[in-house]
Amino acid sequence: MIAIGGVIGTGLFLGTAGDLENGGPAGLLIGYCVMGSLLFAVMTALGEMVAQFPIPGGQYALAGRFVSREMGFAMGWLWWFNYIIVLPAEISASAVLISYWTPKGKGDATCTAGICNNAMWVGLLLIVVWAINFAGTRVYGEAEFWFASIKVITIVGLIIAGIIITSGGGPNHETIGFRFWNETGGFVQYKGIEGAKGRFLGFFSVLISAAFAFIGSEITAIAAAETMDPRRSVPRAIKSVWIRLALFYLTSAFLIGLLVSPTDPSLDLASTAAKSPFVIAMKNAGISVLPSIVNAALLTSAWSSACADLYISSRSLYALTIRGHSPRWFTKYLGKTRSDGLPWVCVCVSAAFSLLSFMAADSGHSAGTVFGYFGNMTAVCGIISWSCVLTTSIRWHKGLKIQEISRSILPYRAPLQPYLSWYGLTVCVIVIMFSGFSNFIQHFNTSGFITNYFPVPFFLVLLFGYKIIHRTKVVEYADMDFRSGSSEDIPQGPEAEGLWGKIKANI
Repeated sequence: MIAIGGVIGTGLFLGTAGDLENGGPAGLLIGYCVMGSLLFAVMTALGEMVAQFPIPGGQYALAGRFVSREMGFAMGWLWWFNYIIVLPAEISASAVLISYWTPKGKGDATCTAGICNNAMWVGLLLIVVWAINFAGTRVYGEAEFWFASIKVITIVGLIIAGIIITSGGGPNHETIGFRFWNETGGFVQYKGIEGAKGRFLGFFSVLISAAFAFIGSEITAIAAAETMDPRRSVPRAIKSVWIRLALFYLTSAFLIGLLVSPTDPSLDLASTAAKSPFVIAMKNAGISVLPSIVNAALLTSAWSSACADLYISSRSLYALTIRGHSPRWFTKYLGKTRSDGLPWVCVCVSAAFSLLSFMAADSGHSAGTVFGYFGNMTAVCGIISWSCVLTTSIRWHKGLKIQEISRSILPYRAPLQPYLSWYGLTVCVIVIMFSGFSNFIQHFNTSGFITNYFPVPFFLVLLFGYKIIHRTKVVEYADMDFRSGSSEDIPQGPEAEGLWGKIKANI
């Protein structure tokens, strides 16, 4: 349940509001299709390597083995940075969702009551996130199971409700169909820029925010690699990507484009009345009680993601520490664990960064604006990590060829390789280079520019800093280690029996 529900988050539930506003229904759908194809390239490339070498450290351990030690080091710290940044993004999204019930969310921008104070809500949300993580892995796993269950039930229910509403089954019996596609031609003029240029920029603006919705899906392959039978569990995890991709993301993006007009003012995340597109659609259809229930379910989704972010960031920091990749003067502190194995110092350090969430309470910024800042930074971090995975995959295939090792021995063979990895790497580079283009339109947005591009120099400093200090070199193809740590050395479990067992083994 965690594997299925873990990929669903505020990027899909809330981030699609800005995507629809900027790109229109066609721009939203095409943008999600492009990022979906990129995710598939990353997951299949990573799955092929992890199924053969389920080694501790996941993708950054593979990068260190098949590319260079400095890339593995830089990826590890970027991975940790990514998750300490995405946590404030999720909490900021929670503040946006809570505003639905407050006077401020009903258009009273001057509301000064305590209930309108985002600082109070951010503090309460963080206390629960901290409590669940300090309670230990057992409590976290139990809480995440129920959170993930709510997310899966919610998204399936929203898809069914969306089909009913657009077909005229709502209380107002208004059939929507493709009305908003016909009114806009599928695209909108981004920030009033006329012609094909404005429509293209609207579509392109969707890519970076769509990346935020997809980032983290690769955890499924890493988690599957840590099971007792990775030669079977990893291919199974990769095969299930298409189900989640088509059902949760593309179907939802398509329905949102049908249900809500791109000109709806509630799509503007910078406004005090910002809402999820699903909630907007239900209110417009005349449904009275269900929007509040759905908004509460979406709030638990953001809460769940924040808990997972703190869990992953703390464990990533601990892994970097025991691998010798943290500063020596911190190692003896960061490596401390509780009697139950909880790396409590690493949890404390990662939790300290979660205080950035209080930016959503700054009177100079709306919670939606802060969500956009952190979301874009997280997306760029994720795209850089994906670029490294694809680079590792390209070198992996080259190394197999030079050492004359047949791919037929691999438990999982990614399709269309190495061409699919080259395609994915090209998309990643384009998105990274132009991710902050909107900060140059009409006027220069300093805050947006910094949050968009900060991960790039951060990664380069880590990469070249490690290389200069340790004088490392790129691994030669002939020296690549395709033997130690292979999953061939791990005993396989029993074959699936019966019809249901065979169905489970192939989904």
